[in-house]
Amino acid sequence: MAANGQRRSRQDDECPSNPNKKKKVNKNPEKNLLFNLNSCSKSKDLSASLALYDAAVASNEVRLNQQHFQTLLYLCSASISDPSLQTLAVERGYQIFDRMVTSGLTLNEATVTSVARLASAKGDGDYAFKIVKDFASVGGTSIPRLRTYAPALLCFCERLEAEKGYEVEEHMEAAGIALEEAEISALLKVSAATSRENKVYRYLHKLRESVGCVCEETSQVLEDWFCGEKAGEVSGDGIGSDVEMLREAVLRNGGGWHGRGWVGEGKWIVKKDNVSSTGRCLSCNEQLACVDTNEVETQKFVDSLVALAMERKAKMNSSETKVDFSEFQNWLEKHGDYEAIVDGANIGLYQQNFADGGFSLSQLEGVVNELYHKSGDNKWPLILLHKKRVRTLLENPTHRNLVDEWINNGVLYATPPGFNDDWYWLYAAAKLKCLLVTNDEMRDHIFELLGNSFFQKWKERHQVRYTFTKGNLKLEMPPPFSVVIQESEKGSWHVPVASQNNESSRTWMCISRRSVLDSLKINGKLETSENGDSS
Repeated sequence: MAANGQRRSRQDDECPSNPNKKKKVNKNPEKNLLFNLNSCSKSKDLSASLALYDAAVASNEVRLNQQHFQTLLYLCSASISDPSLQTLAVERGYQIFDRMVTSGLTLNEATVTSVARLASAKGDGDYAFKIVKDFASVGGTSIPRLRTYAPALLCFCERLEAEKGYEVEEHMEAAGIALEEAEISALLKVSAATSRENKVYRYLHKLRESVGCVCEETSQVLEDWFCGEKAGEVSGDGIGSDVEMLREAVLRNGGGWHGRGWVGEGKWIVKKDNVSSTGRCLSCNEQLACVDTNEVETQKFVDSLVALAMERKAKMNSSETKVDFSEFQNWLEKHGDYEAIVDGANIGLYQQNFADGGFSLSQLEGVVNELYHKSGDNKWPLILLHKKRVRTLLENPTHRNLVDEWINNGVLYATPPGFNDDWYWLYAAAKLKCLLVTNDEMRDHIFELLGNSFFQKWKERHQVRYTFTKGNLKLEMPPPFSVVIQESEKGSWHVPVASQNNESSRTWMCISRRSVLDSLKINGKLETSENGDSS
């Protein structure tokens, strides 16, 4: 009986009509292979993935597709950092790629990147670059990225093939791909190793533009160059004698660099020290700059804001009163002697999200008075506030006198209906190159007309944040100096090194000609002793 019962149980389980039966999901061979390859990819198991690939090819039952090849090539490229696997990974990677090409499958960026890395590991920068160029020439939705070009560029730099490295950079620039620190550092290093001083200077400025603080590896590249014999032989060809020209260039660039080439002559002294809270180098006593955007960038941004406002005017309904943004531009030309612009709405509505909260004129008045007293010439700031808000304040007898006084003294400008008052206060601050008091994060797309790199720099230099704690105002002014690579009119360089510690303990590279340091000693501006050794 027991045996019969067991047979019936098995028959019931095998019966399709059994509702409790767990059906087996049979994956097709292609899906099954991809699943197993992805498992190998997660565990970084190259040998197992190659065994799966070989079995699939031998069986003739699996139709290999782009995803299979992409996963295999990724695993091969990810294994080249292991010395025990590098030869196998490169050889099999090339074989797998050849089969992919023969199969007529379309290449994508991920696949090309993997093959470029394999070629670079083999020391074949030419092939790594060729496959990227061929891929780029085809076009399509999948396009090369920084990681696609990097293997060829880094390979050429490592092999001291400088001209080929520069060619890769040119190709990247034409494709609109920006270099990052690793690539710039490699180009700087190969330029230094092949005694191309003008290229070294160029990549120093590339670093300045792209990187805030350099990593330890890059700082070592810089130290090796400046302490080397070739750097001491490079002269400024008389540039250093035209101090006024260099000063004007620094001013035009927004401070912190002139970009006119090497200045001075003689040996360089490299020191590593700290910078005071006010931005004074504790090694050479030079004051670091609070770097601003340059004139060209700023004007482009101002023009973009005007164009945006004009575009808004064109889209206004016929029922709306059409006010030309140029009215404000003309007004600002006549009254534009301001050191600070105030985002009135942002301050008046700060922390007012409670039951009896509203627009706090007292908060706005507190900020305005504080800015007036902070101004060296006792100048009033300019408040930008929407016309509707101004009208409401004027209707309140308690507020009317103060608001009227601001309007009559040119302290308050009412922005018209239909326009975003953000455009007005941002335009005024950019046009006048003055401070902007607001806690607005400025994440709207209009604030990124020139991209994040420009706008972040502009905000750091111009935005003043504020807090009210129990009614007490605190203004957070822009920092007195910028933590970026800086080049002085004397030809000296200051380079911040990345650190996990706080700002006061950050290491800076202070790089100056011995002649500059000697002149500072003579003039009594340098208290620390110099022994000529880098430290």
